[in-house]
Amino acid sequence: MLALVLDLKMKPARVHSWNVSPDEATAIQMNLRPKVEVCDYERPVKLIGATAVAFDLSNDLVHAVVVTMQYPEMSIVEQFGITQEIRFPYMSGLLAFREGGPLIQCFHKIEKVPDVILFHAHGKAHPREFGLASHMGVLLDTPSIGISTKLLVGHHKELSMEEGSQTSIIYQERSVGTALRTKEGVKPIYISVGHKIDLTSSVKIVKDCITHYQSPEPLRLAQLAVAKQKSGQTINSEQISVQTTLF
Repeated sequence: MLALVLDLKMKPARVHSWNVSPDEATAIQMNLRPKVEVCDYERPVKLIGATAVAFDLSNDLVHAVVVTMQYPEMSIVEQFGITQEIRFPYMSGLLAFREGGPLIQCFHKIEKVPDVILFHAHGKAHPREFGLASHMGVLLDTPSIGISTKLLVGHHKELSMEEGSQTSIIYQERSVGTALRTKEGVKPIYISVGHKIDLTSSVKIVKDCITHYQSPEPLRLAQLAVAKQKSGQTINSEQISVQTTLF
């Protein structure tokens, strides 16, 4: 497999091939899952990262973007995007192998390492408790939080319609995340630990990132950026198009 040699600022602590079968992908998840650390998060957050991915199925392309922002000011510091061929089919529970490769390449272009990264995906609220947010957090050795608008596993009690109402997501009789209604009357979002953070801190950080919308502002801006990239716009002074995976 062809590897790219870049001047990297944010290097992964662990690497593995992305060119794998579904069975191999599941085995990689099971091998990496014990590396997840759920721990108290006590460091100040000054720089927060967020990701977004969009697919152009007619052209078999995936667009990926990473945005970093000052926290809590929510002002953009950097954003980078790449476009490459889709390398892995959609399979529930294996999202990291469809989106992880291009996201890792985006992180390689970031000048400053975020204190925490928000992923539009699940972390521990996953069939193997190792969703994309956990997978990326372990590979990058960086605190990470999973945020989704749909449950992948588990259930929760009915939430009140009030802004800020929250309850635990229960899977196999254990709490694996939090359902949070970020705005009155809107559908909740689902928060779970990715890596190197605890659930209480994850929920607090997400709440602090809510402005006028359902989604945390870093994720919302990342989604806007990837939509621009998909439409052909350059989202940053340095946007790269890669047709191979790094690992």
